[in-house]
Amino acid sequence: MEMMSYSDGNITDLLDYRNITPRYEYNQGLQMHSSLVQRLSLEKELEGHQGCVNAVAWNSKGSLLVSGSDDTRINIWSYSSKKLLRSVETGHAANIFCTKFVPETSDELVVSGAGDAEVRLFCVSRSGGSCLEEDVVRPSAVYQCHSRRVKKLAVEIGNPNVVWSASEDGTLRQHDFREGNSCPPEGSSNQECRSVLLDLRSGAKKSLADPPKQCLLLKSCDISTTRPHLLLVGGSDAFARIYDRRMLPPMSSCQKKTKPPPCVNYFCPMHLSDRVRPSLHLTHVTFSPNGEEVLLSYSGEHVYLMDVNHGGSDIMKYTVDDVSRQISLVPILNREEIHPSRSQVFPNGFPRKANVPAKLKKCKELVRAAEKSLVEGRTYLYGIEACNERKWKNDVHMAIRDCNKARSINTSSFLGHYHMSEALMQLAKHKEALDFAFAAQCLAPSNSEAAERVESIRGQLAAAEAEKSNKENDRASKSGTGRVRSITDILHRSEANSDASQDGPRSEREDSDYEEEMELDFETSISGDEGHDTESSILRGNLNLKFHRRGDSGKENRSGNVSSGSPSSSSKNENRAYQPEAVIDMKQRYIGHCNVGTDIKQASFLGQRGEYVASGSDDGRWFIWEKRTGRLINMLPGDEAVVNCVQCHPFDCTIATSGIDPTIKLWTPRAQTPSIVTGGAAGPETAAVLSVMERNQNNLCRNREVILPLELLERFRMHEFAEGTLHPFECAQT
Repeated sequence: MEMMSYSDGNITDLLDYRNITPRYEYNQGLQMHSSLVQRLSLEKELEGHQGCVNAVAWNSKGSLLVSGSDDTRINIWSYSSKKLLRSVETGHAANIFCTKFVPETSDELVVSGAGDAEVRLFCVSRSGGSCLEEDVVRPSAVYQCHSRRVKKLAVEIGNPNVVWSASEDGTLRQHDFREGNSCPPEGSSNQECRSVLLDLRSGAKKSLADPPKQCLLLKSCDISTTRPHLLLVGGSDAFARIYDRRMLPPMSSCQKKTKPPPCVNYFCPMHLSDRVRPSLHLTHVTFSPNGEEVLLSYSGEHVYLMDVNHGGSDIMKYTVDDVSRQISLVPILNREEIHPSRSQVFPNGFPRKANVPAKLKKCKELVRAAEKSLVEGRTYLYGIEACNERKWKNDVHMAIRDCNKARSINTSSFLGHYHMSEALMQLAKHKEALDFAFAAQCLAPSNSEAAERVESIRGQLAAAEAEKSNKENDRASKSGTGRVRSITDILHRSEANSDASQDGPRSEREDSDYEEEMELDFETSISGDEGHDTESSILRGNLNLKFHRRGDSGKENRSGNVSSGSPSSSSKNENRAYQPEAVIDMKQRYIGHCNVGTDIKQASFLGQRGEYVASGSDDGRWFIWEKRTGRLINMLPGDEAVVNCVQCHPFDCTIATSGIDPTIKLWTPRAQTPSIVTGGAAGPETAAVLSVMERNQNNLCRNREVILPLELLERFRMHEFAEGTLHPFECAQT
């Protein structure tokens, strides 16, 4: 069967030129060659943990693998023998979420972070005995300054003295081993520790236009290997942030909440930047091996690739105005006919660029390849790759993006305007859809489809306005007999609205009187006197619930103008003065997996060049995509329930994965035939790929209780806490 080619070509060509190719280039090209990635299969299961394995990491040489688990143990494995070398009982009171080797310490120092809000440092030198003889190791340092779960650790290549920890308490802390082996020092509280490098307790944004004010529960962080002063963080909102450590204020304590410092860049796909959806947040962020790209993994969403902006002109940035402008018909005013300028456009509508004919030729070749694949039947997966069918979550927003790109190339494109109206109708943007449909009709007056589309949208717009008017009348008649809703009812309906498919028409629930009647502010505040009670393992905090009518916002503004000296007035003035930053948009997305059930799911670059992207999934599989094109290249079963961690060996074509199962799986290119995703098999196996991807797509719109049922989570409850305290699920998200 003819295989679709990949950018790295045939592996035999690479082998033929190995004598004249620099060794480092040859090794990098061979490590994750497409022919090897397509043949990855399970080589070995590493057994030694008694709970979910939440973290795996290689040492710099690739000779050792460290893992952390719900059983509160750190295991160290030999890569060559695939055997357990040491198993350390850490003393953590809750499940371990992150662990790493400390660089430049001969792999003798290992650091861990856990759900008990502690960071611990261990010396795991093997000179003292085997893992069976000596597994109780006293920590070299214990840092108890966080007040919430520690979700991620970061280390700097070449720096053996410092580790950074990101916590759900909204702070990123810097721990220097040279300053002491405990934090807080004896006789002081954790509020006095001057280890806060980044205070984001007032850093979360509901949308791009809103100022940051809520606590950003940090889920992930990473330090660039090529520019280690750059620090990447992600958490409980939709925006990843890069900070320059050289520009941050001096480290401080958390006794006083401070405003978040300015960051170098924000990252967020444009279509996710203006969605007030509580469940949307980041679970993992990471730099590419060369430090020029970042990878973002979202809960309830896909994986996205962005460029790091360091002066390049090809970086896609957008502002608040761009978000609203993407669905507006800028060239048309009052539905008058477009008169495009021909000074920058050919008669066929294409700009004067030398590569346009080549791109057009390539598009035609892809369409022909798709048609051929569909006719042959056996290779219809290639047809989908060559001419992608729009059916994935947020595809409507991708279609809008494509249509705007087409309109920028050819301002008089009939199809660009016609399909834009189609996409906007799926978002229930009737007025905007009518503008584009009318523009398409003006561009092709003789086209009957455009005329029919205009009339159809006019009818739907009239019906929507009539329905809205009827509901307003009903609310007016019932205004004196409104009923009080319970918090459960409000939360249930709010979650149902936010998790509904964002690509389809708005449901009746979204247009209900509830949307007009009441809004809920769910805010966790971290005050100066809260802390971590180490004796009872209770994490303390304050929960503020605020209810107000959405229609009252205008009244609040008017009342604020009357009394300019009031606190509410000053707050409003601060909000008005806030200028949202520009945000970097995505350049590629990766679809097919499901990330809903857990809060630690990773998306990682594979290989020294980072030419492939991999992610775990809630269906027990893990997925590999070609980074440049976004094509799915492999899909492998990696766990009974959920795959969370995917980490590539530094130099070999070996990948370690872990998840709900208490084992770690090592994958190498041992399969006799290529992946069925890339055409290595046909028939029922190929059909199963599409079925899996479709099921994951549907699950993205559901909540985690559906993805991970209670019965499954109960099996992995590892710890018993004192009566009256929290009983967390080890692998569940917040």
